[in-house]
Amino acid sequence: MSRIAIILSGLVLLASCATAPQITPAALADLAPTGKLRAGINYGNPLFTAKDPKTGEGSGIAVDLARELGRRMGVPVELVAYNSGGQLTAGLKAGGWDVAILAFEQGRTNEISFSAPFAETDATYLVHAGSPLRTAADVDQKGVRIAVSAKGGNDLYLTRTLKNATLVRATSPEGAFKLFVSDKLDAYANLKPGLLNNADQHPGLRVVEGRYTVIGYAAGVPKGRDAGAKYLSEFIEDAKASGFIAKVIEKSGIRGLNVAPKAAVY
Repeated sequence: MSRIAIILSGLVLLASCATAPQITPAALADLAPTGKLRAGINYGNPLFTAKDPKTGEGSGIAVDLARELGRRMGVPVELVAYNSGGQLTAGLKAGGWDVAILAFEQGRTNEISFSAPFAETDATYLVHAGSPLRTAADVDQKGVRIAVSAKGGNDLYLTRTLKNATLVRATSPEGAFKLFVSDKLDAYANLKPGLLNNADQHPGLRVVEGRYTVIGYAAGVPKGRDAGAKYLSEFIEDAKASGFIAKVIEKSGIRGLNVAPKAAVY
């Protein structure tokens, strides 16, 4: 590397450090009241998380983001594991976490202060290959039964918006998929990247055209922790602007997952 290139790289690094949000004592108290960052992680969402079956070590986009947040705050990170988005949300009432990485959902805003989304993806349906349902709009019909993970972002959205179809709930995304297959339900609702993987692994299944919504993924803190919420929002915007989010999404290799636009509204 030339001397000029080294100097320019140093200036870029200094500029990024200068613009990165600085943690305040109040924000630190909100985000790490026990002296460590207790980050709620939904291991039922394979788009954002994975766990080594031998070591139990967590990895994935949500884990990388939590660890980066802890690094910037200067505190150790404790990953608090849940098996679904619904269980993660319920964990808030038990005081199980101080920060969480989860889908933004209007129904959760009474309990959680969200940052702007850092990533987004389409939510749609998986159906059996011979199904007459061709598009996402076709699915909301009387008599159609849809498998979904209970109290997750997809369940909350569809509960609010479906007019005719019936939701059949399981306790986790994996359970919902198994229910869809074993009970020959008409559709399985989830995020498109995961459904594409399901279709790849099961030739008798296909993803319908279109989507029923766009799901934004964000970071959140319990309501009332205003200083922590402010710092978390600044951190997420900086992580997007600096390219950190794009980097961890690229590393994940997930199809159909994108960095959320700055002014995204869901």
